[in-house]
Amino acid sequence: MITERSGRIVIIGAGLVGSTFAYCLMINGLVSEIVMIDINRERLEGEVMDLNHGIAFVRPVRVRMGDYADCKDADLIVIAAGSNQKPGETRIDLLARNTEIFRSIIDRIKASGSKSILLIATNPVDIMTYVTYKLSGFPSERVIGSGTVLDSARFRFLLSQHCHVDPTNVHAYIIGEHGDTEVPVWSLANIAGLRFADYCPVCGRECGSLPKDQIFNEVKNAAYKIIKGKGATYYAIGLSLTQIAESILRDEYSVLTVSSLLTGEYGLEDVCVSLPSIVCRQGIQKRIILSLAPEEEEGLRNSANTLKAILSQLKL
Repeated sequence: MITERSGRIVIIGAGLVGSTFAYCLMINGLVSEIVMIDINRERLEGEVMDLNHGIAFVRPVRVRMGDYADCKDADLIVIAAGSNQKPGETRIDLLARNTEIFRSIIDRIKASGSKSILLIATNPVDIMTYVTYKLSGFPSERVIGSGTVLDSARFRFLLSQHCHVDPTNVHAYIIGEHGDTEVPVWSLANIAGLRFADYCPVCGRECGSLPKDQIFNEVKNAAYKIIKGKGATYYAIGLSLTQIAESILRDEYSVLTVSSLLTGEYGLEDVCVSLPSIVCRQGIQKRIILSLAPEEEEGLRNSANTLKAILSQLKL
């Protein structure tokens, strides 16, 4: 059942990702109230003021500063808060510090009595999704990471550019970690139902073999290039979060490569990675098991095991 408009989204973290997500929500017209929470109240006030000054140009919406009591009746809580890596700090040091930040955030969400879905945007998103699941005690279907939704969108865009086809007609997934061990599912990638092995010979462009390594490396390294160029990524992830939120709040049952807790899929469990999943008002309705090529399944296992090795070093 699809409903046109829902009530309240709470965004925790008013940095570039959180505030861009709020801006995307305003333009989308998905909700009637956007509540933002941040420890930096001056930054928060500035973001909320700026957003409010644009309300005359969008559908009616209330954007305001809030606190954790607002989580109680929220339709969705999105966590985009966290700390950046400091000079000389290891990844594990950063993860340990962000885990303590999340512990404080999640304790306050729980104290509010919220039964909402938690959507995690903070990187490394698969680790922080698992941390949220463990600290919150929420059912696993209600703890979702943004995962490889953006990576899959990058994959589809680059394939569309190569093939001169609208990206909405390109169907291709990145699975596993949102990061260096992510896995492109080349074996199932297709245009309008034709897998690339069948599409390329008949497309008529005669551009040679598909440059798979080049395209995947551009997908995998996209964030590094953007960060080098302008310091951070936020536009595309803001839109990705909006698509996930829309599927949840409008009960769309969309298939999205979000990160969630595996419970035996491909022989993997007790780790959060991305697989195509049906997302609806209840959260994760089910994960779709793909018929992967052997090297793709091996890559997925490597991705999950890499994350589990990192998780083993955290104190949860």
